[in-house]
Amino acid sequence: MVRPAIDALFRSAALQYGPRVIGVVLSGLLSDGAAGLTTIKRCGGIALVQDPSEAIADEMPLRALEATTVDLCVPGARIGDVLSDLAREEAGTRLPVPPEVRLEVEIAAGERVGSDSLARIADPAPLICPSCGGVLSELKMGRPLRFRCQVGHAYTADALAKEQESKVDEALRVALRIIEERAELVHRIAEDGRHAGRAAVARMYDARAAEYREYTDMIRRVVLHSLDPKPPKPES
Repeated sequence: MVRPAIDALFRSAALQYGPRVIGVVLSGLLSDGAAGLTTIKRCGGIALVQDPSEAIADEMPLRALEATTVDLCVPGARIGDVLSDLAREEAGTRLPVPPEVRLEVEIAAGERVGSDSLARIADPAPLICPSCGGVLSELKMGRPLRFRCQVGHAYTADALAKEQESKVDEALRVALRIIEERAELVHRIAEDGRHAGRAAVARMYDARAAEYREYTDMIRRVVLHSLDPKPPKPES
């Protein structure tokens, strides 16, 4: 239901254990954990992030640093020692759990979410949930940018973009197949017209076949470009 699921885990831990939680975000892609780490901080916990400069994939640490004020940003090799030291310290003061955090945890646990309860934490957006086809709403609280639908599916903006990208690729492949079949069909109709001595009909369907093949060439170029995108040129 939740993409990325690490955020649901962080929110649940923050709700139950507050200042006793230490959230750790390591090397990885997209913004996994950034929203959940923000919740941990709001509930009095500690936020620990791997130093992006030495991470194999720096996106997750960078998004976490952008989303909240972290307590520690350390190299991966030191994280174990830091966690050992932190675990020996007294927990901080428990902070009041924001109502929107409690609501999101309840949704992730399977509670029904209606339009009234969703409206308290999010505003409708002109976007469709890729999992169920429902309307998505943009969550109001902080970074990173996130969306939810009434069924309960939740996405960070970059996870949603990744889902949409796969849907676009699939739609292009389906469109390519259908138009290629259409071009083949009208070509055969044109051949049939020629054999029957209906020259005008044959010319009309030949023109349509040529038009459809132009469409397929254009879609094929788009598909190939999406498989092997060129890196952006540096700004001058």
